[in-house]
Order: sequence, then C-alpha cells, then structure tokens
Amino acid sequence: MMSGENDRNPGKQNLLKGYNMLLYFCGSLIMYEPTKECVSDFFSDGILKRLPVSSANPRFIRAAALLREQCVNKDQCRIDLIRDHRRLFASDGLQLAMPIESAYILDQINHDSAKKAREFYDSYGWKSRPGDKVPDDHLGVELLFLTKLIDKYLQLDDEPCCCEMTKEIHRFIDEHILTWLAEWNEKVQENSLSVYYKGVGNLVLACAEDLYGIFSHQGF
Repeated sequence: MMSGENDRNPGKQNLLKGYNMLLYFCGSLIMYEPTKECVSDFFSDGILKRLPVSSANPRFIRAAALLREQCVNKDQCRIDLIRDHRRLFASDGLQLAMPIESAYILDQINHDSAKKAREFYDSYGWKSRPGDKVPDDHLGVELLFLTKLIDKYLQLDDEPCCCEMTKEIHRFIDEHILTWLAEWNEKVQENSLSVYYKGVGNLVLACAEDLYGIFSHQGF
C-alpha cells in the first residue's frame, strides 16, 4: 500500500469507504434484531442490493448472489430474518452461531478475548455505545471498531501515521477477526434457515479477508 496518498488516491478512498459501509450494515444485522426499516432497505434498492464494492473473492461473489435473491413478500422475509437472528445470534435464543470471539478461542487462560479487545479499544479511547449490553469481543462491536480504525486511516495524510495505522488495522484483523470468523461463518451456513444470513456471513468474512490483504505489508 502506498501510505500517505489518501488525498491523491480517491479510488482507494472509495474502496475503503465501500467496505466500511458493508461492515457497518452487516454488523448491525448481527448485533440487533432486524427492524422494519432495516428489512425494507435490505430488500429494496438498499446497500446489499447495490453492493458498493466489487471483489474477485469467491466468497464475496457467493454472498452477492445470495443477497440479491428476490423477496416476494417483505413481511414474510422480515419474519425469516428475525427467526434466523434469534436462532443464530440472540443472547436469549439458541445461539447456533454465537457471534462472540471467546466462544471460538480454546486457550482462555492465555487469550482473554474480551480483555484483549478492550485493551485495543482503550488504546484509541474508543467505547461502544453504553446501551449495548454485549461483550467487548462481540462481532458487532469488533466490526464497528474496525470501521472506526479505517475512518481514522482515511483522515490521515501524513505518511508515517498512515503506515502505522496500516499496521494497526492489519493487526486487529489478524488478532481479533480472522482467528475465528471462518468457524463462525460455517455455523451460520449450517444453521441459517434463509439465504439472507448465509449471505451476510459470507460477506463479513469476505470483507475481512479482502481488507486483510489491502492492509498487508505487501501493499495494494
């Protein structure tokens, strides 16, 4: 990656903004039960119908195909999404695809996921919304924090600072997302009763993989 060239490379800026939009929207669908407005956006001409990013990642392509499935009855589709959310993610549901990092990390003694995530957040003075009673290593929280890091990167125009932020974003994805996201997505694919959350699971993982490559030391 050519650090320090954000202001001279609008193509790169738009690409990263597009990934951020996807991460924010998918993170909300995972953390919160879908609202009527959210479902309307989901099934109309919303962000998941007109994906703001194109990718050669096969998982991304599969996700796009699933998320463009037609919904004939929006009321029924909302019921399907809520049912899936409660089965897969809700703390008072079956949690068949629990979206919490510590559920997939076996070495709890040497890897306290929530504590390590909080240390990362604290180093940037970032706090999730106080009304969100979810662990610090919840996927929705981690994705929101990742979007904040990318936003911060996009605001920089100093080469050394851009280089350092590149390393931090790469490190966060490496330590707190890719360590467990593939296993989580497998559970989503196995247990989702509709195609839509299957698409969301694939999309989140594909975006994480793509961003990991973008912010790798090999550049892009």
